This record gives sequence, C-alpha cells and structure tokens, in this order.
Amino acid sequence: MNTDAAPPLGWWQQTSRLAAAAAVGLPAWLTVGVLLHREADGTGSWFLLGDPLVALGCLTALLWRRRFPRAVAMTVALASTASALAGGTALLALGSVATRRRPMEIGGVVLVYVAASQFPSPYPTQGAPGTTWVELVFPVLAAGIAVAMGMAVGARRVEVRSLRERAESAEREQTARAAQARALERNRIAREMHDVLAHRISLVALQAGVLDHRGDLTAEENRVLVRGIVEGSHHALEELRDVLGVLRAEPGRPEPPQPDLGHIPALIQDARASGLDVTLSTTVTGRPSDVAARTCYRIVQEGLTNAAKHAPGARVRVALEGAAGDRLTVSVHNSPAAYATPHPPTSGFGLLGLNERVDLVGGELDHRPTPGNGYLLTAALPWPNPVLEKRT
Repeated sequence: MNTDAAPPLGWWQQTSRLAAAAAVGLPAWLTVGVLLHREADGTGSWFLLGDPLVALGCLTALLWRRRFPRAVAMTVALASTASALAGGTALLALGSVATRRRPMEIGGVVLVYVAASQFPSPYPTQGAPGTTWVELVFPVLAAGIAVAMGMAVGARRVEVRSLRERAESAEREQTARAAQARALERNRIAREMHDVLAHRISLVALQAGVLDHRGDLTAEENRVLVRGIVEGSHHALEELRDVLGVLRAEPGRPEPPQPDLGHIPALIQDARASGLDVTLSTTVTGRPSDVAARTCYRIVQEGLTNAAKHAPGARVRVALEGAAGDRLTVSVHNSPAAYATPHPPTSGFGLLGLNERVDLVGGELDHRPTPGNGYLLTAALPWPNPVLEKRT
C-alpha cells in the first residue's frame, strides 16, 4: 500500500485550491503594478501579458502536482521568479511536497525555491539599504510557513488514513466474528437436531424392522410394536418442536432444562420399550458438573442410536463409572446385529458432534469395532474435585 498517496480531489476542491493560489499572488502583482506606475510611469507589456501568462502556466502545472510533486514544485519555483502573480502557486507546490513528509525531498525543493528567489527580477526596482537581506529572509519565512502547513496537512492525512484502516479492520473482524457465530449456531442446530431426532427415529426404525422381519409375532406383540412406533413418532415431533422453540426463542429467555445423568435410566427404558436389549450398570458416586453430565447423556444416546441403526436385535451394554477428583467414564458396547437389514443412511454428524462436545469439556472419545463384529464407544470426561478447587 502506498502511504504517500493522497486522496483524490474533486473538481470543486481542485478549483478552490488553484483559486487560493492565484489569490495569494494577486496582492503582490497589484503592488508591483502600483510601484511600476509610480516609478516607471507605466506598467509595461510584461506586467500586463507576460506575468499573467507565466502565472497561468504555473497554475496549469499544479494540476499534475500529485503525480509529479518534485518536478512540478521545482518547475513552478523557477518560473515564479519571472511572475509576481505566480508567487502563490510556488507556495502551494511547496506545501504539496511537504505533505509527503520527506525531509530530503522538502529540503531540496526549499533550496531551489530560495535560490530562485535571488534571481534578477524582470521589473526594475530601486535598491535600498538592507534589500538583500529582505529578499533572502522573506522567501525563507514564506517557505517555512508553506512547509509547516503542508506537513500538518500530511500528518492529518496519515491520521485519517489510519483511522479509516482501523475502521475497515474492525468491520472485517466484525464480519468474521458474525460469520463464525453463524457457523457455530449452524453446528449447534445440527447437533441438537441430530441428538433429538436421530435417537427417536432410530428406535422407530428398529420397531418397524422387527415388524418386517418377525413373522411369528402374536397380534398383541404386533399391537405393542405399532403403538411404540406411533408413540415414538409423537415424541420425535414433540422434541423437534422443543428444539425449534429454543432456536426461535428471544434473546435472554431461559432454555428448558438439559438432560443429565438422572435422565439416562429413562433413556434406557425407552430403548427397551422399542425392542432394544439394553442393560445399564453404574458405579458413579457424586454429582458431576452439568456440562459433563449432559455430555455423558448425549454419548449414551448416540451409542443407543447407532446400535439401533446398525445392529438391530443386538445386546447393548451401557456402563458408567467415576467419582469426584477422578474421571467420569462412559462406555456403550453392542454385540453384532441379530438379523440383516438394509444398510441405513449415515450422516456422520453424530460422532462428529460427540467429538466436539467431548473436546469442549477436555475429555477423550474413542470408538472402534470389537472382535466378533461388535462396536464400542467410550469416553473419559474430567471430573475435578470441587472441594479442592475451592481451597486453591
């Protein structure tokens, strides 16, 4: 990025600057005209034609001062020695160079400007004591004022550019944060939708598969399975409605209670009612954190969902163990499928969501096939001792 580039000027801004440069030289030109009229009995053709033409050429050259600042400034400084009306153009060109805030460049243009001011003037004037010092000091003071104003304008441009870049950077960061928030929200919606629906739909599919593959069931057993399918479908719709209600809730509105370890027995009971052979063993002592308990519930739910989808009729063993100050360990192990079914569709969101949940609590997740075509899903979640944490 070119930090020396000045912002482009509009037509009105360009015209106003050129008019100001002409206005600065106008008093000097009129003063010279008065002196010539008084001392030389006439102003002369150079004053009336040559001086304004040189000033007009300098004003035209200023149109390119931002593209060729040094060349224009030096050219105008040299040309202005032959025109009293062009004095303001030289100062404007010098100030334009000073906005770049380059000491060597500014010093070179100032040296040319002061040296050119010592050239013989085209107007005959009478010398006076101390005139040489006046002719040297006045250009130096004028150049100093122009340089000071130009550097002030340059500093302001740098500050404005810095503020604009900060604003653009903050806007980009805000856009990135908004995109990240949207991505996180989409991931959360995907996890919640999967956790809520996949389990219920898998149990419904399991019951429907039993009806399809078991021709020896009694009428009562068929009614039980059909009733389970109907109830499971209703539960799935209710849970979907709850999830959508949470997602559409107004900011600040409390969410409904999340499941924890106390809800796992009901989860196991629902799986058994749907025809899944599940046993639960637990040796958990104490109450883990809400996040760890909710993650444990989701792990068991995902294990039962996968068993119902990929291993219908299998035996499933769920084990929970842990204590404060140690770890909370959960495992879901299922045997091979009791009968063959069409390969169910897989999305991959379930285990991906579990990995994210477990990573958030600092735990470890493992899932792999076991000998005999079974499958094992295990997780170890940290369970710090709250008493020790309070003491430290």
